Amino acid sequence: MNIDTIVDQEYLDKSFRDIVNAPISALRGVSPKDAKALQQAFGVHTVRELANLNFVKWASALAILADEEGMSGEERAKEELLDDAVEMTFPASDPISVDAGITRIEVPPETVDAQTDHQHAGQQEVAAGKK
Repeated sequence: MNIDTIVDQEYLDKSFRDIVNAPISALRGVSPKDAKALQQAFGVHTVRELANLNFVKWASALAILADEEGMSGEERAKEELLDDAVEMTFPASDPISVDAGITRIEVPPETVDAQTDHQHAGQQEVAAGKK
């Protein structure tokens, strides 16, 4: 990140120590009127005081956690239902029949469900008479 994208022109040659002790209006896009409103609302005068404001820390922490949060149970269930619906509509493992229609092959009950049970794939070979 370039410092010129976050501070006003007059603070470009300043050290970070000087910038954090500067008025909030030193931040690019924060006008003196905005800085006064922040001062009245939260009692902050400098960039450091704004950064140390608990509300800012809490909001930053929540934003980080939200970005890292996994799908909720409801979202996961919807995703699985969608996956199942797509599989039932376009089964990837079903061959095309000779008359160019799509056929559905039912899995014999003695075979292992390879989609969910990869650990017992060898049992299918034994059941088919192969070793």
